[in-house]
Amino acid sequence: MNLKTFIRDIPDFPTAGVIFRDITPLLKDPKAIKFTEEALLDLVGNLKVDKVVGMESRGFFFAPMLAARLNAGFVPVRKPGKLPFATMRQDYDLEYGSDALEMHSDAIIAGDKVLVHDDVLATGGTAQATCRLIEKMGGEIVQCNFLLELDFLKGKDKLVDFAVKSLLHY
Repeated sequence: MNLKTFIRDIPDFPTAGVIFRDITPLLKDPKAIKFTEEALLDLVGNLKVDKVVGMESRGFFFAPMLAARLNAGFVPVRKPGKLPFATMRQDYDLEYGSDALEMHSDAIIAGDKVLVHDDVLATGGTAQATCRLIEKMGGEIVQCNFLLELDFLKGKDKLVDFAVKSLLHY
């Protein structure tokens, strides 16, 4: 199955000059969802995984499925103020400003083998901040995997300490 046929290009979103890669057509098709789930699992191979960390919000589509299939727990990473329990926070820089991510303070146990998942690897800032959070909590990142990677933005350069795998490349 050619997954790229399920990715819709939206020109000038969210700003002029940007081509947004929209995965919602893929999410409407049950066969494409199943194929994507299997392909993401293939990227993981035989790695031992205790937790799958998914990033808000589109990382939440496949990360829980991967966790269930890998017999691992699912951990959401969210913007500040969205999680109800005590959290750990990681600030990170954007092109013009900064942002932050949070994870429940009891989400990762020291020594946990962690798979980080998101839908898109673009500039790498969100993934890098997530990895820092996991490492602060004592987790070991075994892989960062993505549905698609925007190679020209060089997000992988921020993740050089980790195995990075992506299904699709643009």
